[in-house]
Amino acid sequence: MLYLQLFISFFKIGLFGFGGGLAILSLIQMEVENHGWMSQQEFVDIVAVSQVTPGPIGINCATYVGYTTAGIWGSILATTAIILPSLVIMLSICKAYFWLSKRFQGNMYYEQTLRMLRFTVIGLIASAALMLIKPTNFIDTASWIIFALVAFFTILPQLSKNKVTEIISHPILLIVLAGIAGYVIYA
Repeated sequence: MLYLQLFISFFKIGLFGFGGGLAILSLIQMEVENHGWMSQQEFVDIVAVSQVTPGPIGINCATYVGYTTAGIWGSILATTAIILPSLVIMLSICKAYFWLSKRFQGNMYYEQTLRMLRFTVIGLIASAALMLIKPTNFIDTASWIIFALVAFFTILPQLSKNKVTEIISHPILLIVLAGIAGYVIYA
């Protein structure tokens, strides 16, 4: 019965918890208190440990609550239950995307819509980048140059459908080159 309660509780949290790990902590706390799985102090300790361990805080917290409540099988069950809704939803969306891609392959309206979405994604990334531009992050001209070069090489494949530009603009290569440039300039 405990395993079923764990699964249902964390499945509900995974299904209805929006806003990331910190946002679902109150849902986890409510389930823990409703079932009497641990004291409030124990829960606070688990949240603290979940914050300092690598990985998403909500999943870490679910794993620790499951382990504290029902041992290793409880941790496996709680972790599986909290990620299962997201996994099913994402697999369904991917399946629908691949079905649509196959069904509408060659359709100029579908391909134009996808092309427009690329620019939307670029806009969202640019918006996030612009929010990070602060005097503490950009301390000199070299910082601005690195930022401008990475932005240019990120947008380049959308402007030119050339294999060389796709290779030059590979995200991993850009991250490595920006890291090397930062090390050379600031070390």
